[in-house]
Amino acid sequence: MSRIIRCGLTQTHHDVDGNEPLEKHKQSAIDKHLKLIEEAAAKDVKILCFQEIFNGPYFCSEQDPRWYDMAEPVPEGPTIKLMQEQAKKHKMVLVVPVYEEAVTGVYFNTAAVIDADGTYLGKYRKTHIPHVNTKDGYGFFEKFYFKPGVNNPKWPVFETAYAKIGIFICYDRHFPECARMLGLKGAEILFNPSATVAGTSEYLWKLEQPAQAVANGLFIGANNRIGLEAPWNMGEFYGQSYFVDPKGQMVAEGTRDEEGVVIGDLDLDLIKEIRNKWQFYRDRRPSEYTIDDVE
Repeated sequence: MSRIIRCGLTQTHHDVDGNEPLEKHKQSAIDKHLKLIEEAAAKDVKILCFQEIFNGPYFCSEQDPRWYDMAEPVPEGPTIKLMQEQAKKHKMVLVVPVYEEAVTGVYFNTAAVIDADGTYLGKYRKTHIPHVNTKDGYGFFEKFYFKPGVNNPKWPVFETAYAKIGIFICYDRHFPECARMLGLKGAEILFNPSATVAGTSEYLWKLEQPAQAVANGLFIGANNRIGLEAPWNMGEFYGQSYFVDPKGQMVAEGTRDEEGVVIGDLDLDLIKEIRNKWQFYRDRRPSEYTIDDVE
């Protein structure tokens, strides 16, 4: 009997102007995502992943200390507590990316994983932090806000009620070591919650992760915001969230500009079929991949 798990990815537009009070940002985003959880539950989604820093705008477009106050503890903060209630209510695994305050002045780009009974399973902190100018003084200024992820254990894989899942966040997807480490540690589905704009990464969006799904014989779900976010308007978040299978084929794909939940039925038995055919993990030669004078 096939192990088919119905999974979902949110892709939304953040509607609140960046000049508004911080609590207005959080409440607007949370209200929207509560409706999306209900929509996903009605369609029998078992694992649902929100987009990067789901409960606010992509404030990294600018460098302003006011946004530090968006951070909250994980899992002790109110957002994760609320999502634990939602996960238990709907018997749904939730991947919840938020801005984490570890201690005052130390902040991470983090995704919490909550099991279908509401249990907090742990978190992944984004490993690779970009700092890139785009245009008009705006950009991806994440080093101003986030410390590079400190994860213990490294590359955590979460054994949920439905599947073994791994998380890597946005910019991490450009580093194939992320998917490789998670795959080697037993992940069946990888989730890559993102916030990325046209003109910067769109030409890579459907190239890198299908290749990584093939190289590692697993499923990947990648999601992105949609539209412009004021007042920065640094570029269009182009949506097109998707699930890709171990053959590199699209299972489900969202549009460029439509809010909602992208849903895919992932047949996890395909992992064994593909790995037994290609044997990439068997034929790896990690001892040959080191160069004495290169880190």
